[in-house]
Amino acid sequence: MISNELRLPFKGLPQMQPRPPVQEDTLKSGQVQIERKTITFILKENPRGRFLRIVEERGGHSASIIIPSTGLAEFQKLLEEMIKASNELPEK
Repeated sequence: MISNELRLPFKGLPQMQPRPPVQEDTLKSGQVQIERKTITFILKENPRGRFLRIVEERGGHSASIIIPSTGLAEFQKLLEEMIKASNELPEK
């Protein structure tokens, strides 16, 4: 062993058990194409409650955020504020 190598008392990281799949029901979905991005809105429900999944797909990659239904009104309010600001502020 080289003196600057770190010796670990165990081999590798402990293996975590994969989570069992959760049944999700799709209640409504919609899609919008903006420039080169496709954004999909999917309202879903599972045993823990309802939520909105927003998926952005671009160039073979995707990213998503999940908003619990309890936060949708607050999300809408903030989105409306951003739209208002975008319309009022001059572009550079």
